[in-house]
Amino acid sequence: MRSPVSRRSHVLFSLLSGILLAGCSGAPDTGAPAPAAETKASSFVEAAWKPPTEADIPADSLGASIRRGLAILRNTPDSLPAYATSGLNCTSCHQSDGLKLSAAPLTGSHSRFPKYMPRSGAVISLADRVNYCFTRSLAGNALPVASREMTDILAYLAYISKDVPVGTKIAGHDGIISMKDTLVGEVGRGEVVYKRECAACHQLDGQGIAKAFPPLWGPKSYSIGASMARAERAASFIWHNMPQSQPGKLTPQEAFDVAAYINSHPRPDSPGKESDWPMGGAPADVPYATKGHAAFNPPASLVTRASPATAVVPNPPRAPRELTKE
Repeated sequence: MRSPVSRRSHVLFSLLSGILLAGCSGAPDTGAPAPAAETKASSFVEAAWKPPTEADIPADSLGASIRRGLAILRNTPDSLPAYATSGLNCTSCHQSDGLKLSAAPLTGSHSRFPKYMPRSGAVISLADRVNYCFTRSLAGNALPVASREMTDILAYLAYISKDVPVGTKIAGHDGIISMKDTLVGEVGRGEVVYKRECAACHQLDGQGIAKAFPPLWGPKSYSIGASMARAERAASFIWHNMPQSQPGKLTPQEAFDVAAYINSHPRPDSPGKESDWPMGGAPADVPYATKGHAAFNPPASLVTRASPATAVVPNPPRAPRELTKE
């Protein structure tokens, strides 16, 4: 027979055990089986996906960053005159705020980085890829990766990549659409087509109209290291998107001819370009010499960059083995 103290100890232990079990379960036992944990569908149907619009940007601090990033893309030299030193905006190529499928769309880009880039021979971040645009396509200077402006640009890229799973390649993931056939452009024919179809906007001297149509050659245009300096890349962009009032009006041959004419003119240099494709394998139409590759139809001359050191995006460095002691 148990003593009163022993019985009280047993009752107290039972009560404490019940309280602890109830706390761990998080809910009273109703006798019903526990519901299965909800799982979010992992399937992604690209045909049913659409990027969020400007109107959908939230009215909060993150939304303010997204809007600032979009404003930078639309008005790049005005927003960052020390870094975007040409006459081009990001949206000069990435048209419709980076949403146009035929004009190097930016949708889904946030889901594809970090990634290996053959041109640099390294795995790079999305911020580095943005800086390749600043230093090459905008012929400017690398934007500090830790700056608010870079964060704003990345916020916008993340916004228009919403719900695209990591690693998923959606339409336009390779940038400019590849041409079905690679044709040989001829400068003389291209000049005729340019004067007929392009000069009204980009002017006979190729300098465009400020804040409306970008310069296509000269010191304020894209550098020799930009994708657009390659014949096939330029021809594809022209054929798919120009003239803006009637895209697709030109034949593929005319597009290659116009590309040859535009890229025959002087344009900014791209410091460090000789180190591109360090493993070899540069595309045949790269207009400058790299490892195992001879320059293809280089421009008449190159304009020296004002700040060569800041016009280069270095590959990611290794962390130091030891921290410096103060």
